[in-house]
Amino acid sequence: MELNGIKPADGAKHAKRRVGRGIGSGLGKTAGRGHKGQKSRAGGFHKVGFEGGQMPLQRRLPKRGFKSQSLKYNAEVTLTALEKLGLGEVDLLALKQAGLVGQIAKVVKVVKSGELTKAVKLTGIGATAGAKAAIEAAGGSVA
Repeated sequence: MELNGIKPADGAKHAKRRVGRGIGSGLGKTAGRGHKGQKSRAGGFHKVGFEGGQMPLQRRLPKRGFKSQSLKYNAEVTLTALEKLGLGEVDLLALKQAGLVGQIAKVVKVVKSGELTKAVKLTGIGATAGAKAAIEAAGGSVA
C-alpha cells in the first residue's frame, strides 16, 4: 500500500446534488422549487410557528401555571433512607456525601415514608410532623 493509492471505501462518498445547472441535469430552471411563491424565492422562509399572519397557536392559548426556580434547591429524604444510612448524627453534608440529596440542595426535609428503628439526631434538617414523631419515638431528635 502506498499513500497515493489510498481511497475511501466504495459507496462512502457520493456527489452532492447540483441544482440549477441546465436542462440535462434534471434539476434545471426552477431547481426543484416549483413555480412562484415564498418557498421558491431566495431567503424566503419563515420562523417556526409562523402561520402566514394568522394568530399562532401558542398566542391563541391562555398562559397557565408557574414553576418556581427555587424548587431545585429543595430535597426530601425518607425515614427508610435514614434507616439505611445508619448514622447517629445526620446533617446536610452527610446526606450529600451519601448521595441521598443533590449537590446543589440547600433545604432538606425528612418525610414519613417507611419505618425507623435507630436513634438519629438531625441537625440543620427539617422534618414533617409525622416524621418528627417517628424519629422521637425511635429515641432520636430533630434540631
